[in-house]
Amino acid sequence: MSQLSFSSFESLLHVRDSKGHYLLASPEQILEAARDAIDQKMQRGIKFDSPATVRSCLQVKLGGFEHEVFAVLFLDTQHRLIAYQEMFRGTIDSASVHPREVVKEALRVNAAAVILAHNHPSGDPEPSSADRVLTLQLKTALMLMDVRTLDHIVVAGQRTTSFAERGLM
Repeated sequence: MSQLSFSSFESLLHVRDSKGHYLLASPEQILEAARDAIDQKMQRGIKFDSPATVRSCLQVKLGGFEHEVFAVLFLDTQHRLIAYQEMFRGTIDSASVHPREVVKEALRVNAAAVILAHNHPSGDPEPSSADRVLTLQLKTALMLMDVRTLDHIVVAGQRTTSFAERGLM
């Protein structure tokens, strides 16, 4: 099977305009359609029982942004999805994340556990020292409310880094 490039998908996918005419889809429209498909797939109650499931969902949700986005998967005691929230938006190389807001949302949705995630538009999934400090702050704050932090995933296009797999949790 030959491998398709992103540009070859552009010529295969079409969108309908307001007059009913079909036009070639832009890369932004393709990414938006992919995010919509993941939203339908990531319905409340889906069980995150493997790192591969988490990675594939987060790659589609966060992989195409040109700015940093910090998101949280809020889970119940069985690691089923309660909610996916893109909580903070930043610039090309940083996002201000407020632990208080993450804790408030975890309590509001009655989460038992969370998976933290953010993207690196640079294409390098290596966690920065600021990422490590923030993860510890969030984990500590959430732990005080009996909410477990299962992982922090950094998404950089099709590449990801898991804090848990690296022993950083």
